[in-house]
Amino acid sequence: MIKEKNNTTLTFEDFKTEVLSDYKIATISRECSLLGRKEVLTGKAKFGIFGDGKEVPQLAMAKAFKNGDFRSGYYRDQTFMMAIGELTMQQFFAGLYGHTDIEQEPMSAGRQMGGHFTTHSLNEDGSWKDLTKQKNSSADISPTAAQMPRLLGLAQASKIYRQVSGITNAANFSVEGNEIAWGTIGNASTSEGLFFETINAAGVLQVPMVMSVWDDEYGISVHARYQTTKESISEILKGYQRENNTNGFEILKVKGWDYAELIATYEKAASIAREKHIPVLIHVNELTQPQGHSSSGSHERYKDSNRLAWEKDFDCLRQMKLWMIAINVASPEEIEAIDSQAKKDVFEAKKAAWNAFIEPIIEEQKELVSLLQKIAETSKNKERILKLITDLNSIKSPLKKEILVTARKVLRLAMNEKGKEELSLWITSYTNKTQQKFSSNLFSETDLNVFSAEKVLPEYSENAKEDTDGRMILRDNFDAIFTKYPETLIFGEDAGNIGDVNQGLEGMQEKYGELRVADVGIREATIIGQGIGMALRGLRPIAEIQYLDYLLYAIQIMSDDLATLRYRTVGKQKAPLIIRTRGHRLEGIWHSGSPMGMIINAIRGIHVLVPRNMTQAAGFYNSLLECDEPALVIECLNGYRLKEKMPLNYGEFKTPIGVVETLKEGTDITLVSYGSTLRLVQQAAKELLEVGIDCEVIDLQSLLPFDINQDVVKSISKTNRLLVVDEDVPGGASAYILQQIIEQQDAYTYLDSKPQTLTAKAHRPAYGTDGDYFSKPSAEDIFEKVYGMMNEVNPSKFPSLY
Repeated sequence: MIKEKNNTTLTFEDFKTEVLSDYKIATISRECSLLGRKEVLTGKAKFGIFGDGKEVPQLAMAKAFKNGDFRSGYYRDQTFMMAIGELTMQQFFAGLYGHTDIEQEPMSAGRQMGGHFTTHSLNEDGSWKDLTKQKNSSADISPTAAQMPRLLGLAQASKIYRQVSGITNAANFSVEGNEIAWGTIGNASTSEGLFFETINAAGVLQVPMVMSVWDDEYGISVHARYQTTKESISEILKGYQRENNTNGFEILKVKGWDYAELIATYEKAASIAREKHIPVLIHVNELTQPQGHSSSGSHERYKDSNRLAWEKDFDCLRQMKLWMIAINVASPEEIEAIDSQAKKDVFEAKKAAWNAFIEPIIEEQKELVSLLQKIAETSKNKERILKLITDLNSIKSPLKKEILVTARKVLRLAMNEKGKEELSLWITSYTNKTQQKFSSNLFSETDLNVFSAEKVLPEYSENAKEDTDGRMILRDNFDAIFTKYPETLIFGEDAGNIGDVNQGLEGMQEKYGELRVADVGIREATIIGQGIGMALRGLRPIAEIQYLDYLLYAIQIMSDDLATLRYRTVGKQKAPLIIRTRGHRLEGIWHSGSPMGMIINAIRGIHVLVPRNMTQAAGFYNSLLECDEPALVIECLNGYRLKEKMPLNYGEFKTPIGVVETLKEGTDITLVSYGSTLRLVQQAAKELLEVGIDCEVIDLQSLLPFDINQDVVKSISKTNRLLVVDEDVPGGASAYILQQIIEQQDAYTYLDSKPQTLTAKAHRPAYGTDGDYFSKPSAEDIFEKVYGMMNEVNPSKFPSLY
């Protein structure tokens, strides 16, 4: 018998009402899937991927899902979203059409295909809502199993809130850590490494996570026997089952068409996870996929007649109908009436969604046609313009693209004619208005963006000397941070007990505890996932990736999830995660790479900061904790033992983000670099001065954002020459830097010599000191490159070296 939260037994009439309500939701969801596929096939929608066949287990999951809980799922969870009241029929179709109005399509305003769900965590000003008063879904992404790492962090946040006291505004994010993070995934995607990495980490951490595997035996056309050992994820995960005095999972298995047993299973799972913070895996098997994988093909191509017949018999809606009839909850006639009404309601919702989507575009079409007709009357190209007008008018369901294409083509034909200026203004206005719907919110547009953190210089005693190890400056600044911000925590490989491999966290775990300064396993993707999930729930995590090269294990999660989060939710969710790593100028192929070009091009949406010393790095951490944006901070690996002055104002001084620093002024050439390589540039600049070449040396400090005050071009206007020195491969970060300086800052107008780059060799750096010297730019390389550029300018003053 289904029971309410207060454990009072329902009357049969209450029970009947609840069951019929559930069935209605499931039937509406199914009709949305069926009609949605037709909309794709008729061309109104671009692509469709639906949740048909998974309706009944999602009803059970929704019943156990409470306010404050979070979902991290995949693109077949439409029934669940409907059941928790966060997706209407009309919104479902608005997503299918890609409606760019966030009021009509609240999941992503058309930025993601339908089936990708989210809830709004933020108010209009970017401040947090009270997440304990609503049901929450983190924003979906398409890459299979990529929802898993974030799920781990969403669950861990409950553990932090339950066990760490004094967290700022904790009441807005958690009620004593009682929230569950609910994950969903298709059975085929459990083959991905991200799934296993997350399952292992959750078992170690013992966090309140309920993981549902929707098992319909196929991954697109590929059967489970090619996907999973023993064809069963629950069978092969038996080693994770909790036993006496061990950590691990509770593993439950249930048939996806059995409504009553599903409800009992989800109630049991929720109780275990919510009360005891024990992760649970629910293997929901014997599910079907009535329309196949997506609207791009038919499952009849790869399922035999026996399987298709079984799927028809064990369709979860059919089985629910038979069960309701068997226990006298509903008669066949009552069920038929629900089915019939669902078809009508979904059709009307589809029609309303389509009208809301297309009517504003038709108005824009009419507006442009009226303007073009006026232009055509006096144009020498009247017939050609009228033809374009006729073609545009003939489109019954126009796209914004088709409207703008027509306008821009007419603009060419109306060159130097009456009406050209008005059309030009219309195109500019229309483009700006429309482009914003597709391009806003890559970075924060609130008052808490990175530019809000104003520069605060480090303060020093009068007799301060450069006698303090850089790692001690980091350590003492982290100490100040953990005191100032109770919601901050840091975790990574060797970050806890030994205080990180370079001792930048020495003594911090002993002082602040194992939850706030934590060791984790060797699993970079889920380290980032922990950070994303906890940041989504109001904490300020710092996720440490031990070395820059290891970031490659996590780059997909950073790129597809964290970097796109604010963009794909149109500013309705944020995860201000700080990622800490170290790199540059070590020795060996896998410990000294500098894949900066790959990183900055893969993670647009995350700031990339490249401090040359630890005081700068500490200042970046202080700045970022006043902001609401994610960032990657790359500390210099060979800088921890170098001496710096000891600041007096730990936790307060702030390095400005997006601002360069001129380390040496000069008149002959501008040298631009960042990180460890700057020390070599400074050394070469001193030696070049001895032969009469005066270099201006600029530290970029951050690559994303890049030189917001355009100080580099100001330098070039004085020196008229540019060399970019970078330890990435040729065409890596140096290409990006040149594009920013030459194209964005228009520095080409000041150049008297060809702008050049000096980079590492195309191969990875070889081992040892000699490997470094012959793989990456050296002080001698820099000297000779600059000298050669000056030789071209004045060969008599600077005769050739070779």
